[in-house]
Amino acid sequence: MVGCLSLILGVIGIFLPVLPTTPFVLLASICFAKSSPRLDLWLHQHPVLGPIISDWENHRIIQPAIKRKAYFFIVVSFSLSIFMAPQVWLKVMLVVIFVVLISWFSTIPTKKDA
Repeated sequence: MVGCLSLILGVIGIFLPVLPTTPFVLLASICFAKSSPRLDLWLHQHPVLGPIISDWENHRIIQPAIKRKAYFFIVVSFSLSIFMAPQVWLKVMLVVIFVVLISWFSTIPTKKDA
């Protein structure tokens, strides 16, 4: 169930720039690896989704274009959230989470770095 929902959200994320594709596809892959070898194989052989999974599983890297897209949407979503937050403590908490997330995300190598 979780694998199917994750895959659906990941596929929607291909067309909707606000929804991230990679985390949902990776979660679906993990779920299918444990529950459905047939779906796991299909996912790994998919022309669009397969390379994302293979890059992560084999080398722990993501493609530069995916990383740039993720940076953009992290910045946009946190900026809007911080702007719309009603209390100062909430704004501060969002800034701290943003800094931690960006710091961690920047440590993930891309294909050109690896």
